[in-house]
Amino acid sequence: MIEAKNELRYFKYKSYTRKNLEEIGELKNLPEKLIEDIKLVSLVLPFRTNNYVLEELINWKKVPNDPIFKVNFPNKEMLKEKHYNILRKSIESGFSDLQISNIVSKIHHQLNPHPGGQIDYNIPIHKGEKLNGIQHKYRETVLVFPNEGQFCHAFCTYCFRWAQFVGHKDFRIALSEPEKLVEYIQENEEVQDILFTGGDPMIMKATKLSKYIKPILEAKISHLNSIRIGTKALSYWPYRFISDSDTEEIFQIFEEIVDSNLHLTIVANLNHPNELKTEAFRKATNKIHEKGIVIRSQSPLLRNINDNANDWVKLWKEQVNFGIVPYYMFIVRNTGAKKYFEVPLVEALRIFKRAYRKISGLGRTVKGPVMSTTLGKVKVVGITNIGNKRVIVLQFIQGRNPNWVGRPFFVKYNNKATWFDELEPAFNERFWFEYDLSEFLAPYSRQIVQDITEIKHKSEEIKSEVKGSVET
Repeated sequence: MIEAKNELRYFKYKSYTRKNLEEIGELKNLPEKLIEDIKLVSLVLPFRTNNYVLEELINWKKVPNDPIFKVNFPNKEMLKEKHYNILRKSIESGFSDLQISNIVSKIHHQLNPHPGGQIDYNIPIHKGEKLNGIQHKYRETVLVFPNEGQFCHAFCTYCFRWAQFVGHKDFRIALSEPEKLVEYIQENEEVQDILFTGGDPMIMKATKLSKYIKPILEAKISHLNSIRIGTKALSYWPYRFISDSDTEEIFQIFEEIVDSNLHLTIVANLNHPNELKTEAFRKATNKIHEKGIVIRSQSPLLRNINDNANDWVKLWKEQVNFGIVPYYMFIVRNTGAKKYFEVPLVEALRIFKRAYRKISGLGRTVKGPVMSTTLGKVKVVGITNIGNKRVIVLQFIQGRNPNWVGRPFFVKYNNKATWFDELEPAFNERFWFEYDLSEFLAPYSRQIVQDITEIKHKSEEIKSEVKGSVET
């Protein structure tokens, strides 16, 4: 058991960003260079923390090596060296805010802001219209990005959705018209599950959350079985479920979901055992369970944070003690600060297996290590020899084509690869699923071509208008 802080402390939420970093008293005892790097890197990677995280989760005696500190506060190594040097020299040279903003924007575009085909292949086209704010990658599940939920109580430095928070309108995925979501689900009978994601949907006030939930319940969609809410609030702001001004209204919404015969799951992002040690976490978890709501947990495997089997054993065992179902161990996505957090797939498998062997069957609900790729969720199953060839065994546990699910396939052994695109087929020139991939991506590819054409036309129109104005 993790040693818990038995006294429940109540906090009034206070956030800290780059703008008021100096108000964090604990930082005054740290080297000035460390503070300067936090300021510089947070120009690129969004930074936000809060008083609960600072006072209850971070062990300041272990900073800068404390795992929660690293997950919250960006550091120099999270940027590529060339990006760090460009920014540093720009600041030292006295560049204007606008010039620095332009440099940061260029860096953002080089960090793969939307991995996994989120923009190109996941946004459904319904009645000739792209439904921005909705993603439909897997047949049974629709992801929803409520407009008011595209923020968090605190940001994680590894976040693969960092692009939601940096102010680029063309990066942001957000839905503001719930009726379009309801219409789309009603007309797609294969959809069984809605996942509200972000950002963090639990950042929303109850009235805003209700704006998206009630139309779904009122529609009484017969083929819909469950609603999931992905959140980090359970560990970064557990008071959302305890003492916020609208906590009771939040639970009323939850009860309405359950009373509508829909299964409700809170999918909690829990990265390290230290997040589970507070009395506030225990109380929040208990309140959720009292309403008959299931909590499942997931986390990426993060170098410098939880890249050892012992941390995962503690994490999964303690989750089982709290009644939380271990769900996923992910491979960190190929975006943002991936280089700082990435772990080779072979090493990730070793860590997973060592931890998996030390937990009971109640914790072996967890799936991992898993890559969420453009094609689908790919699990690293094992390493073996076929003939005289060393291979890594992979398997789809979700796929754009449902027929791929459960099928194993083999790639050449590579102990340095950290992502799917670094792997090669073990026995053929192409993977078997590549032959029918175009069938599933074709509608989106046509739309992309159409979008590019429209952009070119608009560009030409603007050029003509500007030229005409200049001549006049």
